[in-house]
Amino acid sequence: MKKKIRLILLPIFIVSFIAINFTSCSTKKELTKVRVNEVTHSIFYAPQYAAISQGFFKEEGLEIELTNGGGADKVMTALLSGQCDIGFMGPEATLYVYNQGKEDYAVNFAQLTKRDGSFLMARKPDPNFTWDKVKGKHIIAGRKGGMPEMTLEYVIRKHGMIPNKDVTCDTTIQFNLMAGAFTGGTGDYVALFEPTASMLEKEGKGYIVASIGKDSGEVPYTVYSAKKSYIEKNKDIIQKFTNAIYKGQQWVEKSSYEEIAKAIKPFFPDANDEILVTVVKRYKDQDTWAKNPILTPEALDLLQTIISEAGELDKKVPYEKVVTTEFAERAIKKIK
Repeated sequence: MKKKIRLILLPIFIVSFIAINFTSCSTKKELTKVRVNEVTHSIFYAPQYAAISQGFFKEEGLEIELTNGGGADKVMTALLSGQCDIGFMGPEATLYVYNQGKEDYAVNFAQLTKRDGSFLMARKPDPNFTWDKVKGKHIIAGRKGGMPEMTLEYVIRKHGMIPNKDVTCDTTIQFNLMAGAFTGGTGDYVALFEPTASMLEKEGKGYIVASIGKDSGEVPYTVYSAKKSYIEKNKDIIQKFTNAIYKGQQWVEKSSYEEIAKAIKPFFPDANDEILVTVVKRYKDQDTWAKNPILTPEALDLLQTIISEAGELDKKVPYEKVVTTEFAERAIKKIK
């Protein structure tokens, strides 16, 4: 009798074992890889990294392959050439491409940050810094036509000065080489993102004197974009991606500085834990991160004003051409 029972149970165990392993393999295969090219690698994008580390993309069935483009122009090139599926950059790049008359242009579908994330650094500490002190000075400002450089110029104008007349805004140095140029002796000031700014400060090679994001006010600074054709063919992927980003935004909003720092630590293994917490606090306290992924008409209009004042926009682009909010709106309705 025992032998018969064993013979009956054996096939059941084998079938169950195969089923469990098949299900496990199927689950792994269900993850769809999405290639994301980010404009730079910074704590500034904490909600994105939190969405990855907290498993929000996996919950949506997505696997994120993240690469650093090193500038919005390079990210857009990768996007248009098919080297990535989604570009993460300043929305100014989509405006330029649209005005060039590209048929399959890029469309912005989700916003992550709502302020500039860079900080003005000086060679010496200046706790009493005021913007009039940059008059007659040399600032390493970033790539001409890029959001960091244009926002810096916007702040300079707000304080009654004319860029490249009252103050030199150096746009000749590549984004990834700005810190090295400054420590090498170029310029009186430099605009840098985190954690680079705080790391330089810790080394005594530069000192943060102002938050460009705080002084510029709210602006749609960094967004997710995809080619029009990609969005049309992959609406489900774009929706799932937006859902995950919104979950990341919600999580960061309710989490402590220390919890956020811990969540993004794997993306910044060389960063000191204390620096991570300090930078997260700095960004969160100045209300850097968007509360939801919707890019509004008012925000895009302000952005286009900033770009126009910088002399980089030939004509304003219709909001509905380069922005879609359908995925962000669905995410907000679905995720509570």
